[in-house]
Amino acid sequence: MMRVKATAKFLRLSTRKTRLVTQSIIGLPVAEASALLKHMTQGPARDVAKVLSSAAANAENNHDLAPDDLYVAEATANEGPTLKRFHPRAQGRAFAIHKPMTHVTVVVENREA
Repeated sequence: MMRVKATAKFLRLSTRKTRLVTQSIIGLPVAEASALLKHMTQGPARDVAKVLSSAAANAENNHDLAPDDLYVAEATANEGPTLKRFHPRAQGRAFAIHKPMTHVTVVVENREA
């Protein structure tokens, strides 16, 4: 079994919300997972779908694996760095604004018959 992965780093998404999307595609065939992501209403689904298609393309072009035999072995959303910004408030105060980033990794594997 060959494992092929694709990673997207520094996505401006919440890690917690992205994990909900990545957990829903684990174990599915690539075609079914991409169809599921296409119809999800969550925001991170679009970016996870891009990483999934990249992993499938890597498997097909770099390792000569058949796209019909691929399934999602792993899909993780790890926390990246946080941008820290400040918003001015009354009487000279500043409120912190944290803008999270996420690293998304999708690993596809071929099913051997």
